[in-house]
Amino acid sequence: MQHVYNELTEKSVGKVLIDEPFKKHTTIKIGGPADLFIRPKSIDSLKDALAILKKHDLPIRVIGRGSNLLTPDEGIRGAVIQFGKGLDHLEVLDDQIRVGGGYPLVRLAAMISRESLSGLEFAAGIPGSVGGAVFMNAGAHGSDISKILVKAHILFEDGTTEWLTNEQMQFDYRKSVLQDERKGYCIEAVFQLARGDKKAVLKEMKKHKEYRRETQPWDYPCAGSIFRNPLPNHAGQLVEELGLKGHRIGGAKISDMHGNFIVNEGDASYHDVIVLIELIKEQVKAEYQIEMMTEVEILS
Repeated sequence: MQHVYNELTEKSVGKVLIDEPFKKHTTIKIGGPADLFIRPKSIDSLKDALAILKKHDLPIRVIGRGSNLLTPDEGIRGAVIQFGKGLDHLEVLDDQIRVGGGYPLVRLAAMISRESLSGLEFAAGIPGSVGGAVFMNAGAHGSDISKILVKAHILFEDGTTEWLTNEQMQFDYRKSVLQDERKGYCIEAVFQLARGDKKAVLKEMKKHKEYRRETQPWDYPCAGSIFRNPLPNHAGQLVEELGLKGHRIGGAKISDMHGNFIVNEGDASYHDVIVLIELIKEQVKAEYQIEMMTEVEILS
């Protein structure tokens, strides 16, 4: 791995680390070392890094702010690329914005609201990056990314790039074309917003942020919603009806506050969380004949 590290640093692609603990980069604070951990300093540097990694036939994982990830304690083989500094540019063009995939969604929503732009209020409190939000069509409070996206600049696994329109992204509930048919990563997005009353926009932002603080257990490390809502049902409600809130395996616990959250109370392992996930799946299936699908991305 050292020779690949040397190539990456010689190319000056950005920050490159060997055996970087993954738990430092996920909101649930679980995960062993990544063989290589790379934070590109620009889109061109990202392309250079991908070319080097592909030349050496290394497995590649791309992450944002680590808010919907569960990673094994044994670590991740190959390379992890994090979209962050260097891919967090922002340009405001009247009522449209062009923003890098590494830009934090919470910060973007707050900044845009101060500019009297409406459309991102739903994102108040969503702890992910723009790239991850586009990838999974993140949403809340009756809105989501598909409602505001004009187009997304996608870097595909073969190293090519293309702007995809909203229609081409094939958005659905917590889904986009990037997850299945055209695997790739959102490096930039253009959002269509609307000029609004600044006080009204800020008030709506505050309401959504307070709702999350009052109903979700962000006082503990967690990965956000574990399951997609099996509409018209809601995952948290099903868990609560089964009496599973508060159930614990090792250091992992189904939140007392919200049934669709699993929190790390200090020493939870990957295995602890997986066992809880499987327990919920089995009991929901047995009681309601509903197949639960995870929203959190489980790496292996």
